[in-house]
Amino acid sequence: MRTMLELAILGFLYDSPLHGYELRKRITALTGHVRPVAESTLYPAIKRLEKAGLLARETQPGAVAAPRHVLNLTAGGRQELRRRLAEPATGDITDENRWFTLLAFLRHLDDAAAQAAVLRRRLAFLEEPASFFYDGERPLRAEELDDPFRRGILTIARATSRAELEWLHSTLASLGDGASR
Repeated sequence: MRTMLELAILGFLYDSPLHGYELRKRITALTGHVRPVAESTLYPAIKRLEKAGLLARETQPGAVAAPRHVLNLTAGGRQELRRRLAEPATGDITDENRWFTLLAFLRHLDDAAAQAAVLRRRLAFLEEPASFFYDGERPLRAEELDDPFRRGILTIARATSRAELEWLHSTLASLGDGASR
């Protein structure tokens, strides 16, 4: 969570300076109910990034009440975001929620070849045969299950994977990646 939260903070601040409340709303909208962002999690992450020189805080007068602290991404923060996007951990590729966070900011990686390299890693992961349910070492297909709920899980996962594979191939082709098919 820490690295994905930090990635989301860096990613949203790459677009524009924000105050903590607005930043929290945007991160919550991205991660939703899966990973709610509490103030007790967000503000320590902001302080870590600020201490590392990746963020700068500017105090602005409040419209009605107390002054607001607006967060800006430093040049080092921009560089760190691009590094994290170009070199995601394996879990950032394989975990769907972490993948979506990475994908939300991949456009900030200016190099199309570097973007394609990240997408190829996700493609390789999705092309590996997998299941949530196994018969010994053999992954089970939805049609092999009597349980309608487990069959539903596999049916939905397969449809989602097919859609993502189609998108990955199309996007890799648009990035000029010859290895897209």
